[in-house]
Amino acid sequence: MTPEKIRADLEKLICKFEDELKSEDLRHKVIALIPCFQQLRNLGKALIPTTAKSARERILHYFEKYPQIIISGDELLVVSGIQEYARRVRELKVQFGWSIVSGTTAKQMALENEFPLSSVDVREMRPSDYILTSIEQDRDASYRWNMANEIRREKISVRDKILKYFRENIGQKITGEELKYLAKDRSEWARRVRELRTEYGWPIVTQNTGRPDLDIGVYILEADRQSPEHDRRIPDSVKREVLRQDGYKCQACGWTHEDWNRSDPRHLELHHKKPHAKGGENTTGNLTTLCTICHDDIHRKSR
Repeated sequence: MTPEKIRADLEKLICKFEDELKSEDLRHKVIALIPCFQQLRNLGKALIPTTAKSARERILHYFEKYPQIIISGDELLVVSGIQEYARRVRELKVQFGWSIVSGTTAKQMALENEFPLSSVDVREMRPSDYILTSIEQDRDASYRWNMANEIRREKISVRDKILKYFRENIGQKITGEELKYLAKDRSEWARRVRELRTEYGWPIVTQNTGRPDLDIGVYILEADRQSPEHDRRIPDSVKREVLRQDGYKCQACGWTHEDWNRSDPRHLELHHKKPHAKGGENTTGNLTTLCTICHDDIHRKSR
């Protein structure tokens, strides 16, 4: 049935309900409203092309039509035609690898400056709001979510769970939704990721901290190694500025992330021109970008 035909039928049902309002029997009136609810649901479903037959397919079609735009749960309720639309959204994330971020996750990432989407004001997002951050499907997501479920049960700290998960997925794209689930939805997960990067020296990067080629909401542990202790306290804002001014390129050999491959899994780090131990400051003028091979070589020669 076309949306117009469904709308016309719904109008007839609502007009007919005018007579039902005169009844004094509450249950009689409630039962009379059921066809209206069913037809309204059918109208919402009919707005989506008939090729999207299931509720999950209709929700995905709607997200793909409006990527990087806040979508409310009420909208998904309309187009899906079912009450349990949130479960279908979770299936799209967990089983099918679509990068859908909830309002709660977006706010937690924004607190750590990891949601650089200027068109979205996360302060206005509710827990039942969602954003499709990328139109690329991650077909390995199901495997990672199963792994996250196993690590989630371990009796270790949230930070250790997150680190273990990263180390099991070196070089793989991990979403904020995965990390939030891993931390049993505790709000400090984004802060723990920042601590692993800035205080413990793990090369965890995002679009806003060294890898502008990444999608919003994606994290990558580039290598299973910690940076030297004297290089760990460089503020993210300074790192970002140095990388940007150096063109995201090693200033010794010219290596960039575009040259990355599994047999040469290096990444970019910052090096103090005047050693930190000798009073060198964490400033853009005293820092330069090096790949891990050149960085190790310089420190080896200095020793």
